[in-house]
Amino acid sequence: MKVIVEADGGSRGNPGPAGYGAVVLDAATEEVLVERAEGIGVATNNVAEYQGLIAGLRAALQLGATDVEVRMDSKLVVEQMSGRWQVKHPAMKPLALEAGRLIRELGSVQFGWIPRARNAKADALANQAMDAQAGVAPAAPAASARVEPASTRPASATWTGQVGEPTRLLLLRHGQTELSVQRRYSGHGDPELTDLGHRQAAGAAARLGAVPGIAAVLSSPLRRARQTAAAVAEATGAPLVVRDGLIETDFGAWEGLTFAEARERDPELHASWLGSEEIAPPGGESFAAVGTRVEAERAAIVEEYPAATVVVVSHVTPIKMLLRDALQGGPGILYRLHLDPGSLSEASFYPDGGASVRLVNDTSFHPGER
Repeated sequence: MKVIVEADGGSRGNPGPAGYGAVVLDAATEEVLVERAEGIGVATNNVAEYQGLIAGLRAALQLGATDVEVRMDSKLVVEQMSGRWQVKHPAMKPLALEAGRLIRELGSVQFGWIPRARNAKADALANQAMDAQAGVAPAAPAASARVEPASTRPASATWTGQVGEPTRLLLLRHGQTELSVQRRYSGHGDPELTDLGHRQAAGAAARLGAVPGIAAVLSSPLRRARQTAAAVAEATGAPLVVRDGLIETDFGAWEGLTFAEARERDPELHASWLGSEEIAPPGGESFAAVGTRVEAERAAIVEEYPAATVVVVSHVTPIKMLLRDALQGGPGILYRLHLDPGSLSEASFYPDGGASVRLVNDTSFHPGER
């Protein structure tokens, strides 16, 4: 017997009051065979999503299914259960083990990611479970209400015209280092975070821990970014993925120099560099080259995480490039936009090529810099 399991979970607060929903469908007709929903107290989104998966697998097993297609809008659960991502968060390890046990009993189980709009049945069940847990009575449907199948509903559109569900990039600059304190060029060098930098990372982690449904934390390979990203991954339960394309500009021979020192060392080249993205520091990388690299990385992220929310932990120049790309801005953005260490910005990129920027240089979650 072949069935489809659609599962979802949610948390109002992440962590907060949580619940899951799961539905088992006949694979041939997509007739609903079983529905499962339950409030689970206080938990994270990811824990609730795993609980929804487990409920769906158990229901499939009780029906005697031997061939199961699992559909979820949780990139994290799909990738972890497919064996492509590791399960690192302590709260999810036993849930992944239980799901694995059920999978072995069922025999044949395949996982596929679907957009949230196509997971409406399970999402509605999860919300009903959370409402019931909170003592909220279900709303009566309007007499004229009509729900179209997800496949026939038009994609959502924003007031500016973008169509579809975007990939949401939460752009986090790494925390403070000694080079940023001294205002020195800091490119491919690998300084650690200062004590304040670690506190900034912790503040960002607390802020992002309240964001539901983060699919992954993507980090530059440099230590200052990885240290910041590790705090965020721990708070969100999302996997940390190092991506070389998010690395900072290579400042070459100017690495570790102040603006004045670089200008004194190479006065003509430094002046030309300030006036053209095509000019590179001695032995380094031009801003044009960085822009090409970051654009390719952005396209890859949008393709790999469609309609998902991801945290991108990077550096001043790559983040400015991403914001400039979203705004369709000119080169002046690189020189006029200020990004503090540990600051958060946000840009969304839509499947139709549109983009929007909702936040720039937020540091409201920073600790007192005493």
